[in-house]
Amino acid sequence: MSAPESLLGWGGIVRLGLVQAALGSVVVLTTSTFNRVMIVELMLPAMLPGALVALYYSVQMLRPRLGYGSDLGGRRTPWILGGMLLLAAGAASAAAAIALMEHNTRLGIGLAVLSFVVIGVGVGAAGTSLLVLIAKRVHPDKRSGAATIVWLMTLTGFIVTTIVVGQILDPFSYERLFMITASVGAVAFSITVLALWGVEGSARPPAVAPTDGAPPTPETAKTPFRQAFMQVWREPDARVFALFVFVSMFAYSAQNLILEPFAGAVFGYTPGESTTLSGIQNIGILTGMILVAFVGGALGFIRIGSMRSWMIAGCLASALGLFGLALAGFIGPAWPLRLSVFLLGAGLGVFAVAAIWSMMGLVGRGRERREGLRMGLWGAAQAVAFGLGSLLGTTAIDLTRYLFDSVVLAYATVFTAEALLFLLAGALAARVSAAQTRTPADGLRLNP
Repeated sequence: MSAPESLLGWGGIVRLGLVQAALGSVVVLTTSTFNRVMIVELMLPAMLPGALVALYYSVQMLRPRLGYGSDLGGRRTPWILGGMLLLAAGAASAAAAIALMEHNTRLGIGLAVLSFVVIGVGVGAAGTSLLVLIAKRVHPDKRSGAATIVWLMTLTGFIVTTIVVGQILDPFSYERLFMITASVGAVAFSITVLALWGVEGSARPPAVAPTDGAPPTPETAKTPFRQAFMQVWREPDARVFALFVFVSMFAYSAQNLILEPFAGAVFGYTPGESTTLSGIQNIGILTGMILVAFVGGALGFIRIGSMRSWMIAGCLASALGLFGLALAGFIGPAWPLRLSVFLLGAGLGVFAVAAIWSMMGLVGRGRERREGLRMGLWGAAQAVAFGLGSLLGTTAIDLTRYLFDSVVLAYATVFTAEALLFLLAGALAARVSAAQTRTPADGLRLNP
């Protein structure tokens, strides 16, 4: 943080939150609606959208390198704009690929592979630099509140997109899917340009004067990427948090791609209805985040419980929600499916916002001018976990349907396994938050 005048007020924080909301509005189509159409309408194996999303996340292993690139240049805005443009273009291309699959499956899959690679690079470039920009330009006292506001706006983008798209996608056609996706991407990029206008200014990487009398040079430029990465990996806080992010996000992502197909295959939901169901889950996540923000003290209100207790409670609530979905298929329409999905989302929101607070505080700990690389490391851990979770979750559905010859039993088995993963994540959350309590990050006030 170079100077007090570079710090953002709440208005600037909200503007950056709009960027995150725009990014999420495009991503949610690729991870919810697209996979439902491939599985139900095109009757392709669930492994296909799982593999495509796994590819999208595996590409994001470039996040540390992308983040380090923004460290070298000292400015994050070009990386955010370029990443958002790639994301919008890749999503529109993926929608076109799905339409092509109806007539030429192989060619459509080939175009989808290329599209999801572009999506992955775009999300990695934009998302990593945006989080670093927030952490660098927000005062530590406002950081937890800023993280909450930004991610509440992210969920707002999810909710608005899924509900609106759910209403206008029916009667379904592949042409309608492409037009909606392209329009969402264009609006998201326009919002990003307007929201970033003048926020960052003309930051430059700080100069270090060498001892030989040569002109000052940016410190980051003197260190090769591999060496810089190992410097960050040796930091205990960064390494332990990366492990926690990996395990917890694996548990989260394993249920992400099978909820809409579950609603369609077991409860007979239409594409529009199942997309709306994802919106209900996101409303639950938003509710959980608001609960922690007000009751957990992120926005300066009542403080009940510690960071540890909120993270564990979120994981336990998510596990209970998944156990409920496992029962839903056996009981049928009498089961309050929408309520179960809402409760699952609320648990995810409670867990996620507590982890986000920690990430925002920890990004500045350790060696200076490694914020982009450090955020990229955690982003890569999340991406790998999401990719593996998405692939294994959808593959598990195909495998259990083959073994049991029962759609209901297949989904119940997989939902139960995912609930057990959340229980494991809760145990790991206790260990990670305990380490942070001993060495609290800037701006985080953790109860003992």
